[in-house]
Amino acid sequence: MTIHWCGTGLSAVPGLRRLIEAGHDVHVWNRTAEKAQAAVGDLTDRISAFDIDALAAALEPGDVVVSMLPGDWHVPLAERAIAAGAGFVSSSYISPEMRTLDSKARAAGVALVNEVGLDPGIDHLMAHHLVAEYRASPAFDPENTLSFLSYCGGIPKQANAFRYKFSWSPLGVLKALRSPSRSIRDFSELRVTRPWDAIRRYDAPLPRPESFEVYPNRDSLPFMEEYGFEPRWKVKEFVRGTLRLEGWSDAWADIFRTIETLPEGEEGETILRDLSERLWAENAYDEGEADRVVLCVSLLAEKAGAPVWHKTYVMDAWGDARGTAMGRLVSRTVAQAVESVLAREIPAGVSAAPSDPRLVARWLEEIDRLAQHLEVVDYLR
Repeated sequence: MTIHWCGTGLSAVPGLRRLIEAGHDVHVWNRTAEKAQAAVGDLTDRISAFDIDALAAALEPGDVVVSMLPGDWHVPLAERAIAAGAGFVSSSYISPEMRTLDSKARAAGVALVNEVGLDPGIDHLMAHHLVAEYRASPAFDPENTLSFLSYCGGIPKQANAFRYKFSWSPLGVLKALRSPSRSIRDFSELRVTRPWDAIRRYDAPLPRPESFEVYPNRDSLPFMEEYGFEPRWKVKEFVRGTLRLEGWSDAWADIFRTIETLPEGEEGETILRDLSERLWAENAYDEGEADRVVLCVSLLAEKAGAPVWHKTYVMDAWGDARGTAMGRLVSRTVAQAVESVLAREIPAGVSAAPSDPRLVARWLEEIDRLAQHLEVVDYLR
């Protein structure tokens, strides 16, 4: 069985190298073969320039296709995988187009696994673990009031005046700031058009307590079902969001104003591209500079206003001799998903990061080795 790994960008290489070093049969595909050669050429010469037709022709039943390419490629690659009886893995959110492949994947008996990077990915594992542990505890009661939060952010280890640094084009970050979000706050649905209108302070339970700015990201509500929340449960708060260094909103105030006043059409897109280029020139990571990732996932259950169960997963990781924190957390989690697909540990169909307690525990053990700090804080112990 061959792993066809597509893409050798910054967040792909550590997981790819892990699979090759573990002795798996890996065929590397990249749009620029020379870049792939520079990334993993010391481990393998099985490298090809990416061509979807050539890849499809090489697929055999039981193989796994990994897409670390831009999102537009995920569905076409997944379709080729289904046709060949091969599995598929990506770290990206499940798109509506990907979901439509579920019945075909089930019929073919293949797993299309997505959302197995950092966020989404590791956050899902933590959420599944917390919900399962709460359900199994004496404190569990369907009448309890629940508050769930999940905040993740890639931030510079050494803070700069801009309170952020870029490891690739800022254009994606700028476009994300134009995306609306849905979450639950004070038992009601909260819809936010502009993220900066919903910024809050969050005190992370790190060994040295640290405050961050956080805001809702995308649509949190579908993840209530994904995490096993029942419709009858009383949910006071449910949010999946982005974490930034304290002072970020002030440093980015001019950018927010620019986005608020963007003209429609190509003129607005040109302004965004020009802004992206300027930000890249001024705030890109320096060669060898350490990045940092902070992830906190928390579940609180209350009865009559008093906490009866409250735990938070808190992870802090930064770049070191093993490479960037972002790169190893994203791609090494992808690598675990690939191995689980090869071992047929994940059911056929379209799915996100697994909720199977055995896989969750095993994957989180690996995460513990990748992060400099990972713990579960029990506030009521």
